[in-house]
Amino acid sequence: MASAAFNGTQISYIGHDCEDIPDFLGDEYGHLAKRLDLSFNQLRSLSGLQSFTGLEELLVDNNLLGNDLRLPRLPHLHTLTLNKNQLTDIEALLEHLAAAAPSLQYLSLLGNQACPNQLVSPDKDENDYQRYRYFVLHKLPQLKFLDTRRVTNMELTEAQERGAFMKVVKPKSDAPLKEAERQPLPYTPLPQGSREAKNHKGAFSKCCYVYYGKHSEGNRFIRNDQL
Repeated sequence: MASAAFNGTQISYIGHDCEDIPDFLGDEYGHLAKRLDLSFNQLRSLSGLQSFTGLEELLVDNNLLGNDLRLPRLPHLHTLTLNKNQLTDIEALLEHLAAAAPSLQYLSLLGNQACPNQLVSPDKDENDYQRYRYFVLHKLPQLKFLDTRRVTNMELTEAQERGAFMKVVKPKSDAPLKEAERQPLPYTPLPQGSREAKNHKGAFSKCCYVYYGKHSEGNRFIRNDQL
């Protein structure tokens, strides 16, 4: 059985290619953990988080989580990163997060189809991404940081007034994809180092796209009192 890295209230179980959250994590650390990093695995479900009742930060970047993602109710969760998964239904995801994680303030969805980003979707532009932000903030108005950017008062006002109509929808095509179109795009909004489990880095920052930290500690966020 692979072991987890445990440091006080922080648990890292990165790069083990597990398809489910191991039972021993919840049994041994669930009542202690405030920060859990499960990045670079093969997770298709987050079943097993029920034991982590006091969880405040959850990092599950580079997994296989899809639209059937379900979290148990995590009333203390303020930070969630879901970068580079297989999420496409932004509305369903946000409605679920609003109910399951009412204290959420920091959210990152980069590298999912649900997050229109020109680096991974050439047919999208900055306007598409901004409309996405308005829609997310309409659903989760308590967010302080979304993807790589701090939420502004202007965005909150726009989201309140027009966010409900800002959902970015990609028209469906009946034409079959050509073989070249089926190949994964060579771009990613995440830093080069974050593609490898041994060098996992976060995706929040004050810069244009990504915040680079050292290993899993890079997923800390820059808050007002740190600027």
